[in-house]
Amino acid sequence: MKVAVLDIKGKETGRKAELSDSVFGIEPNNHAVYLDVKQYLAHQRQGTHKAKERGEIAGSTRKIKKQKGTGTARAGSIKSPVFRGGGRIFGPRPKDYVQKLNKNVKRLARKSALSIKSKENAILVVEDFNFETPKTKDFKEILKSLGIDNKKSLIVLGDSNNSVYLSSRNLKGSEVVTSSEISTYKIMNANNVVFVEGALEGLESNLNKK
Repeated sequence: MKVAVLDIKGKETGRKAELSDSVFGIEPNNHAVYLDVKQYLAHQRQGTHKAKERGEIAGSTRKIKKQKGTGTARAGSIKSPVFRGGGRIFGPRPKDYVQKLNKNVKRLARKSALSIKSKENAILVVEDFNFETPKTKDFKEILKSLGIDNKKSLIVLGDSNNSVYLSSRNLKGSEVVTSSEISTYKIMNANNVVFVEGALEGLESNLNKK
């Protein structure tokens, strides 16, 4: 599949980029996409949640009132969960949310996500660009020229570029990653995926590993 290469003004350069059918043209596997997105979201959780139970509360162990004759329910410890300030019943405990997923399944999920975006005509290819100094205004101009300034976009670079990354960091709807950092969640979360021309070769070689 061939896609026109655009310049940073949004105009065609006259060149065509070849998108590999083995990456951008497969039959999407929705379950693989689901598993990879679920793993990504699970790994965003720290798992440090913790509430104190009755055995961890600081307080007196004295019996707070006599067993009988008060007319109310019997009570022993002030740390009981039924009292204000007492321990919590079945409260959250620290948990590891790591989920394991096969490398081949993760590759299949990313290829499926890219194929879905390809079918939606949501993939753009732009010639390589750089900024002398980080400037959000210049980055916004590129997004505007490409017609995606009001959409969620994912910009994929071949190698890390600090100037481009810092220029985009302040924009809520846009994210810059390298081809080795791309994930299924980020692809599916974006309305448009913009590849810098030099990123395609590295991406396709990574996803076609066996």
